[in-house]
Amino acid sequence: MTDVQSHPTKLSSTAFKGPNFSLNYQQRRWLGYIIRYIIAAILIVFAFVPVVWVVSASFNQAGSLVSVEVIPKHAGIANYRGLFENKYYPFLTWLRNSFIVAGTSTLLSVTSTAVSAYGLSRFRFFGRKTLMRAILVISIFPAALSIIAIYTTLQQFGDHVGILGLNSHVSLILIYASGALSINVFLVKGYMDSIPLEIEESALVDGATHAQIFRMITLPLAKPILITISVLTFMAIYGDFVLPRVLMQSSDKFTVMVGLYLFQSADYAQNWGVFTAGAVIAALPILGIYMLLQRYIIGGLTAGAVKL
Repeated sequence: MTDVQSHPTKLSSTAFKGPNFSLNYQQRRWLGYIIRYIIAAILIVFAFVPVVWVVSASFNQAGSLVSVEVIPKHAGIANYRGLFENKYYPFLTWLRNSFIVAGTSTLLSVTSTAVSAYGLSRFRFFGRKTLMRAILVISIFPAALSIIAIYTTLQQFGDHVGILGLNSHVSLILIYASGALSINVFLVKGYMDSIPLEIEESALVDGATHAQIFRMITLPLAKPILITISVLTFMAIYGDFVLPRVLMQSSDKFTVMVGLYLFQSADYAQNWGVFTAGAVIAALPILGIYMLLQRYIIGGLTAGAVKL
């Protein structure tokens, strides 16, 4: 009987290997650049296509939004001319109302926010943390939940004090100024917490009062965050539609956002060309303000931290 010795087959050292897709550092770096540029290009397209479409429609004298051409065949400024010459729709009055309401509300809101944030940041008193938590809880609820209550309250106030009732810019300004206070307090307080306390202590040693310190030291140092909340508050109030639409009852009291709605809400005269022309003009002041103060906005949003 013969012993059969079996020898296992040896695998060749040149066995099949898959393709090598490893990249060196330089290739990975360029690939990262390409991906970022592609994402940035997609975001730019998404951001600019609606803007280009609205601007194109504003020069379309046919008054239609349906156009496949960036530059309409019969382009002209008839929509802009009709915007300013229409005596039934006072666009300039609406624009002035928006600036008055948004500007005054922003001024009152930023002033009260700065004073409140300084007190919460620099002073320690009983109920301070409870007060801050209460402000935070109040700011969580959407403003739309209070519209009915605000309407009813102003309706009752109007029976006794007309200037604080419905169809009054004063009441609208007070509501905006108080509504923007809550979340802004946390932003400004966090920024003021980052200002060294030793600066104010040295001023106290030199005989300065807290009012002088606040006016001459704290406010100049907190300029970036104050400009930030000023721009954001102004933009939010300027672009609001719901509250002015509910509280303002006559055409001459409307803000620009409510007034523009009239151009396309009519039953038999939906003029989208004039509507888009008004939208372009209404957006220009906000764009200019943002471009001028952009560096302050970025610096204000990234500096400071919220502390209870």
